[in-house]
Amino acid sequence: MTAALLLIFGAAIALYILFGYPILLRTVPFQAAPAVRKDLSYESTVSLIMAVYNGAAHTRAKLETIFALDYPKHLLEIIVVSDGSTDETESIVKEYADRGVQLLAAPHCGKSAALNLAFERATGELLFFTDVRQPLDRMALRHLVANFADPSVGAATGEMRLKKAEAGEQADMDLYWRYEVWARERQTRIDSIFNTTGCIYAMRRKLAMPLRPDTLSDDAALPLLAFFKGYRVIFDRQAIAVDYPAVAGTEFKRRWRNLAGLWQTFARFPQLFSSKNRMRFHFLSHKLGRLVLPWAILLTIVGTLLLPGSPMRWFLLGAGAIFFLLALVDGFFPKGFPLKRLSSPARTFVTMNAASMAGLVVFFIEPTRLWLPTRVKAKGGGVGP
Repeated sequence: MTAALLLIFGAAIALYILFGYPILLRTVPFQAAPAVRKDLSYESTVSLIMAVYNGAAHTRAKLETIFALDYPKHLLEIIVVSDGSTDETESIVKEYADRGVQLLAAPHCGKSAALNLAFERATGELLFFTDVRQPLDRMALRHLVANFADPSVGAATGEMRLKKAEAGEQADMDLYWRYEVWARERQTRIDSIFNTTGCIYAMRRKLAMPLRPDTLSDDAALPLLAFFKGYRVIFDRQAIAVDYPAVAGTEFKRRWRNLAGLWQTFARFPQLFSSKNRMRFHFLSHKLGRLVLPWAILLTIVGTLLLPGSPMRWFLLGAGAIFFLLALVDGFFPKGFPLKRLSSPARTFVTMNAASMAGLVVFFIEPTRLWLPTRVKAKGGGVGP
């Protein structure tokens, strides 16, 4: 009886997270907030902040996309913080000093500490955060700023579009990201989202506060400051940044860092679980569900193992074994191999859930040890940090 209860309970949670909540989000007419009063003619002073650690491979190209932004140059302040870079990052940034780019050189102490230095220098009414790797669409900042014409908006984020990838790890992450984009659009209509995209988000400067130096997810911690002061955090897919495919085999480390950051954020914002969170149902179903899912699956596996011998038990164990075996052997299959269509999604699913479980390490080691540069396939097929 206990085994059956564990199986049913774990499976019910997993199925709700994977299918139940998306169905509810699509079909239930949740009470919606007024539409954001976006005004493309609205302008404000903006401090663009970019923290960089050894980003020489991308720095010059990124600065050029910043100068190409369709936004008045006299309203835009550009601050680049070098977080103890040991490559050519700082010398490249200095080349743009006569175009108004400010360089803050700091000892290597992590992204959040670097952002805190920029907060002290920033003078704009809005803070626009971006990363060195992802090029910006020329209208990206214009679209983000337009949302702040609505006084209820405290923070806004855009869409990170992944460059078209071949079948495999990155292609399957594209599928996951499309779901995230869809969910963010739905949640924005209802009220707010819970975290932004680190390479393209903005918030009102008056709502920002210094981050704890070991903060892993500034793109969650800062917007939540606005959310819990009664402002909306919204998603605007017309504001676009572009990311390169991750190098094969590095997705686990990338997801591990991001999901560890979510564990850390949820622990530091206990009000997310209280009635102070006006989007609590969606938080529990979506964001917390993302971290709970692997444990629900584990509970399902334990319940199945404890079941007495029966055809159902062997069927479930067999199906689970095949799924995990496909994930394990995916790396050995060449491109175009027929089983790739099954093994690659299986590997991505297992990788993400394993990264979520491993993210708990953030409570046992120094969090900044998880801040590792992401290796990507840059233009021309090369590899960059």
